Amino acid sequence: MFTPPAEVSAVLSAFAPLLTQPSWLRAQALLCGTLLAPANHTLTAALRALGLADDPGFQNYHRVLNRARWSARQLAQVLLGLLVAAFVPAGPVIVGLDETIERRRGRKLTARAIYRDAARSSKECFQKTSGLRWMTVALLVPVGWAARVWALPFLTALCPSERYGPYAERGRRHKPLVERARGLLGQVRRWLPGRALIVVADSSYAALELLAWCTRQSRPLTLISRLRLDAALYRPAPRRQRGQNGRPRLKGRRLPSLARRLTNAHTRWQGCRLCWYGGQVRRLQLATGTAVWYRGGKPPVAIRWVLVRDPKGRCEPRALLSTDLSLGARQIVTYFIRRWSMETTFQEARLYLGLEGQRQWNDLAVARSTPIRLGLFSLVALLVQGQPSWQGIFRRSAWYEKAQPTFADALAQVRRALWQQLGFSLSEVRVDEQKPMHVLFEHVAELLAYAT
Repeated sequence: MFTPPAEVSAVLSAFAPLLTQPSWLRAQALLCGTLLAPANHTLTAALRALGLADDPGFQNYHRVLNRARWSARQLAQVLLGLLVAAFVPAGPVIVGLDETIERRRGRKLTARAIYRDAARSSKECFQKTSGLRWMTVALLVPVGWAARVWALPFLTALCPSERYGPYAERGRRHKPLVERARGLLGQVRRWLPGRALIVVADSSYAALELLAWCTRQSRPLTLISRLRLDAALYRPAPRRQRGQNGRPRLKGRRLPSLARRLTNAHTRWQGCRLCWYGGQVRRLQLATGTAVWYRGGKPPVAIRWVLVRDPKGRCEPRALLSTDLSLGARQIVTYFIRRWSMETTFQEARLYLGLEGQRQWNDLAVARSTPIRLGLFSLVALLVQGQPSWQGIFRRSAWYEKAQPTFADALAQVRRALWQQLGFSLSEVRVDEQKPMHVLFEHVAELLAYAT
């Protein structure tokens, strides 16, 4: 059985009490093997990477995902605690909420459906893809040794479509994305009861039901999202007069739309320099105010709106909202820009962690494998954060001037530690103790020979 090095075991040991001893030994071996697999990120590729291709009990490793009794939510809670302690020990906790499509095909995937592929679609071209839809909550934190904001996933849930077969078979109701988001955020709120929680999401979650739920909690959550330029905004409802009959008013006088404020000469704009997407510093103009967002049949919500425009016209004007009226316009935009790091995390998880290279067909294995692979992204960041000697080492070349390490460099440092430990493991199981490096070289050469 493969034993991880001390640097890796120090972090993985926090998850050991959540699994039985046999399942935990196999689970940590699979985690390390997944990080070492060069190209094909299937479970069998992880076993080959650890030199376990001849293990007759290989089916026991599959059972860790499709049969073993353990809770992914409990693992997510432990992972969140480690991330908060390592990256944000004080101050508000900023999390991002977004969904991604795992492109998968196969008749045995019961939750598979056809969705819009946001990564490949544009205004001119609409692309659809077959796969699984996942909703992810990630910690948005600036990583000092990487000199940028990283999105560290810790909680991921499967979001089937309305045509999901088990819904009708079991008499269950389909949950829309907003309702599922409320459940995940409520879980995070219970895990962090004493911390200020700021949620950053895209326009899909700018729903009055979700905004009202965030503001009505005993410890409110702050939600920052995109806002429609034609949203119906009103003044706060006037105070109820003594002796007045009828129901209390929900809103006051209608305010001009944000689209009209963009072209109104009396709108007060504030110039500022902000770090925009891609790390570029841009000079932008901001306008802000407070209002009540209301629509018939929905609860009214008091928000702070922010208009953002580029004087040079390099990007379209957009509007943002925040349920915390005390936040400034600059701070709201700064928090919202962090959301883009989630798209980077999804892309790097596909490239380096095999997010779309899995082959599980069992429903339980499918529901567990993708959250684990996204959690591996955060696990790698935790490992490098705890080892200062790994943080300044990254690959350079004459044709590419690289100033700061990326996730590929962080993963390379973890792989070096695992390869070094694997060399000792391979030498222990071989009869010839005089050639351990030769054995390790043959093992690595075989893996790379079949890499695609």
